[in-house]
Amino acid sequence: MKRALGVCYYPEHWPEDIWAKDAAEMVAAGITWVRIGEFAWSRLEPAPGVFEFGWLDTAIETLGAAGLRVVLGTPSATPPHWMLDQFPDMLALDAHGQPRTFGSRRHYCHSHDGYRDAAAAMTARLGERYGRNAHVAAWQIDNEYGCHDTTLSYSNAARRAFCRWLSHHYQSVEMLNKSWGNVFWSMEYPRFDAVDLPNLTVTQANPSHEMAFRRFSSDQVVQWNAAQAAALRPHTDAPLIHNYMGRELNFDHFAVARDLDIASWDSYPIGFLSDRLEATPDHKAAYLQQGDPDMQAFHHDLYRAMNKGRWWVMEQQPGPVNWAPYNPAPLPGMVRLWSWEAFAHGAEVVSYFRWRQAPFAQEQMHAGLLRPDNQPAPGLDEARQVAKELAEMPVVSIAQAPVALIFDYASQMAWDVLPQGADFNYFRLMLEAYRALRRRGLSVDILPADVTDLTGYKMVLAPGLAVLPEALQNAIAEDTEVSLIGPRSNLITDELHIPVPMGPNLPWLDVTVTRVESIPPGHARAVPGGGALVHWVEALEGSAEVRVKTQDGATCLVANGSHYYLGGWPDVPLWDRLLTRLGTEAGLELVTLPEGLRLRDTATHRFAFNYGAAPVEWEGQSISPADFAYCPLRQISPATL
Repeated sequence: MKRALGVCYYPEHWPEDIWAKDAAEMVAAGITWVRIGEFAWSRLEPAPGVFEFGWLDTAIETLGAAGLRVVLGTPSATPPHWMLDQFPDMLALDAHGQPRTFGSRRHYCHSHDGYRDAAAAMTARLGERYGRNAHVAAWQIDNEYGCHDTTLSYSNAARRAFCRWLSHHYQSVEMLNKSWGNVFWSMEYPRFDAVDLPNLTVTQANPSHEMAFRRFSSDQVVQWNAAQAAALRPHTDAPLIHNYMGRELNFDHFAVARDLDIASWDSYPIGFLSDRLEATPDHKAAYLQQGDPDMQAFHHDLYRAMNKGRWWVMEQQPGPVNWAPYNPAPLPGMVRLWSWEAFAHGAEVVSYFRWRQAPFAQEQMHAGLLRPDNQPAPGLDEARQVAKELAEMPVVSIAQAPVALIFDYASQMAWDVLPQGADFNYFRLMLEAYRALRRRGLSVDILPADVTDLTGYKMVLAPGLAVLPEALQNAIAEDTEVSLIGPRSNLITDELHIPVPMGPNLPWLDVTVTRVESIPPGHARAVPGGGALVHWVEALEGSAEVRVKTQDGATCLVANGSHYYLGGWPDVPLWDRLLTRLGTEAGLELVTLPEGLRLRDTATHRFAFNYGAAPVEWEGQSISPADFAYCPLRQISPATL
């Protein structure tokens, strides 16, 4: 696989007479891809029907003539003000009924038919003009779906579309009332158009109602993306991409990916540590300038699952960002480490955001590869170093990992609607399972819940999977040597009802969850030998073999052979104990890694990345903080580190 570097560039922000110089400097730095255009609608169509493509023609020709390959973005994330004059009801409304007004970005509702058609029409016009342009080698549709909490809209347009969606989904209002259990609290509806959106209710809305709205909202994002993909396909053979985000879970990314060719995501490790992770103050202090050791890798593996393994980092943090509560600079070496970690997980392109730091508007404190005065920022030297190393380091070919982790956006929606505990969060549970696997030196594939073939995986984990599809159950039973289901797996129906018989209803394991508890911070159920259950505890009954009990004698892990159900949320020591036990049963090569060190296997090499504060010894090499090393797989010793 050929790997490359890219950068995000905004020619409309800079005088035309510096574009050629910028392009030449990008090429000299080893950059081969450049993304442009995704926020430029007001310059492309300054008034309705008045198109000014001349500047974009020049920009594409200038960049392409320098040897750069262009990713052209569709500008629908930033509709110009005149669009609101045409469609004043296109604005999304938040859960409190307040409009998300003009003055920044993503100020639109995915359900507004008029704006969706206008965005698709602009996309088609761009496709007609640039779809066969030799310099335009890829397309990005829109920008960061869901950013700024913009998936869920409570507008009139959303309500009308939701009623149509319900009519199609349930066919009759009687079926809707039965499916939602609307006999409870006299919530029965006489007709579909009587159904309101599940906000502004006196207390919690019916969970089934709210879950239906989450599914509908996800479908609206899918349809929005599909409309632009359909507008582009007749005009170009170049791949279509969208840049997803970190820990954005309000829509089904796997469903969006079906209309795309490449998945990409925007990686901001230090921003995420401050803004999007539950962690102790000590953990955040230890990784303040490196980012969490597992957050980036988790998303690399997640997005690699979406388009037959084709994925990019579309935006890579090169310095301090502007949007987190606190914004320290990366340690020297981290931009290089983040780039190579992405390549080790299979990225085709790592693209830095952005070329030059803007001296104006909302992102003026967001670092680029250049400072606003055109002098190099620290990230530029590291990007240059990565570019030089690309030709010298081994080709990265991705091999199937030994462990699969099942990830499901609908489960996040379900437990967000019905958490039954203030700190029960599906993503957090998944990340903790992923961390535990990585602490033992394992590479992981993340797979969707609709996977039907698990051949070749020695161990499969499905924590928190709200509903286990029958095909997945069959694949686990037939294809895997060791599996771990739970906690809180297969305990509800698609409509968020408790099934009878009660779950998890696994054909290979006689166990029933008869009661659940959520326990507050500072409380835990200790397990003899070390570790405890935190956050979530289940009462288990059935004839399955009991493998682990809590200190007070309650069963928390049962098994049939090497297929396990876990009835609680493990803390870090218990995760480590459980996965050591299961990994040994699965015949996995387990190591004990120094703090902050993480491994990633490719088809031919093993990479080691040091996120920690101290040098570590690995395979005869000393790895400094913010550095990495690699060696051929055949040279790796099975000895514990």
